[in-house]
Amino acid sequence: MNRRHFLGLALSSAAMPALARGGGLQQPRILSFHHLHTEERLRVAYRTGSFYQHDELQKLNNFMRDFRTGEVINLDARLFDLLYDIYRNLGRPSGPIEILSAYRSPRTNAKLRKTSRRVARNSLHMQGKALDIRFSGVSARGVRNSARTLNRGGVGFYSSSNFVHIDTGPARYWTS
Repeated sequence: MNRRHFLGLALSSAAMPALARGGGLQQPRILSFHHLHTEERLRVAYRTGSFYQHDELQKLNNFMRDFRTGEVINLDARLFDLLYDIYRNLGRPSGPIEILSAYRSPRTNAKLRKTSRRVARNSLHMQGKALDIRFSGVSARGVRNSARTLNRGGVGFYSSSNFVHIDTGPARYWTS
């Protein structure tokens, strides 16, 4: 290797971290949502490169609140990374991600358990680590398959209700 080639490689290697910090490799992660119970819509750039955007996460926390009680908690940001990766796997569908259930307070969860055997006693929804979702224009089966290929967290497929549960707990799968 000649000296000129060596210096070029060295300068390229040194410039990469600066490019990443400076925005050259810092693409924002943008997600759009439609909450089916509140009819609210939200579009957020929740993360840029390796950095979560605090104000955008706060918007997400409020949007994903327990709509029955109004209670808000900080959701697990990895949940949005999981959603973003599912979105990318699906070829970036044009419609918003439809939210059926996000955070549920313990009181709401207990009330729902009385009317549905499908609500877990220790649901990760109560910890802000789970969502029940649909993607506009994508079958629930397609969403489930995309989520399963990532092998991150739980994936529940509710074919009769046409939605998918995702969470940031241990990797596991079920169908109801």
